[in-house]
Amino acid sequence: MIGPATAGAAGMAAGRDGKGMRLALGLMSGTSLDGIDAALVETDGERAVPVGAPLTVPYDAVLREALRGALGATGPVTAVERALTEAHAAAVRRLLDSNRLAPSRVAVIGFHGHTILHRPREGVTRQIGDGALLARLCGIDVVNDFRANDVAQGGEGAPFVPLYHAALARELEKPLAVLNVGGVANLTWIGADGTVIAFDTGPGNAQLDDWVRRHTGRPFDEGGALAGSGTADGAILARLLARPYFDRPAPKSLDRLDFDLAAVDGLAPADGAATLAAFTCAAVGRALAHLPAAPRRWLVTGGGRRNATLMAGLATVLGVAVEPVEAVGWNGDALEAQAFAFLAVRSLRGLPLSLPATTGVRAPATGGILHRARAAGRKAF
Repeated sequence: MIGPATAGAAGMAAGRDGKGMRLALGLMSGTSLDGIDAALVETDGERAVPVGAPLTVPYDAVLREALRGALGATGPVTAVERALTEAHAAAVRRLLDSNRLAPSRVAVIGFHGHTILHRPREGVTRQIGDGALLARLCGIDVVNDFRANDVAQGGEGAPFVPLYHAALARELEKPLAVLNVGGVANLTWIGADGTVIAFDTGPGNAQLDDWVRRHTGRPFDEGGALAGSGTADGAILARLLARPYFDRPAPKSLDRLDFDLAAVDGLAPADGAATLAAFTCAAVGRALAHLPAAPRRWLVTGGGRRNATLMAGLATVLGVAVEPVEAVGWNGDALEAQAFAFLAVRSLRGLPLSLPATTGVRAPATGGILHRARAAGRKAF
């Protein structure tokens, strides 16, 4: 973890107090296995202003399947990790080129890596991605391994984006909920007094994507068309919602592998998709019991915001306005990548990345490991 001396030295680029705004680049590889999101943010770790055009680089089929094969691994996955890191370096170069920026303009890269195992009750969370190699390939300082210190301090290690949601939502009416429907769905609740509560609500897109891939060969249910054409099985849905997880108080988190397709095996493709979509929505509805007050507004980010069946189901379950984050001018494709740029600067400044109410950590915790480009070797760009 970055100590005070390292953080202070890094802050000199932004002024003597280390508090100036600086340009940071964030990278995110989500549990949906679709690709790499890359984005730029001007931030001091407290305020954040997205900069330029973000991008998404889809994984090629070989790397996607290699990552899928690494899920749950506890041993070395050296070849996959290197390929993942090199793919992230290529994404950095594309982002800088498209925004006409030299690497020297970027103070730090926030490199989330890819989560292959998350068992917080066992004190384990594992994100692969070689921070030192990325710093060498890009010629830019890199902060990675954001979650490990949180877990070491008794936290769940997830979700990790809530403080960025809160920074963006300073002027919005509250209480407000920001729902990320990625591979796993997670919720950030922001109260009128600035209180932030966060937890994973349940499945997001991962199982629905897996079901659609199995039955149609397509990577996801585009627009929610398959789920929208089917009928959810009420008995199966009730069994899925009976899992103890949904009654556990927050904060709490999930692994992508905590849910599978066994419950819907035997259903017709459309009905299975409808049941899985209904499960995602109903799990969000169950989350209301763990909030201090019902949100006045729900903003949805992640790939799920493009699924019309999910969005309609959420509106029905929640009974209030459910909108994509674009309704308030945010970019739902870039939000998590922006968040890790923001968190990288917070790490450099020694500011908390997680709170007791967001991950269950014993006290506000910083984290991250800094890899200096000058120590990693020559610049490749």
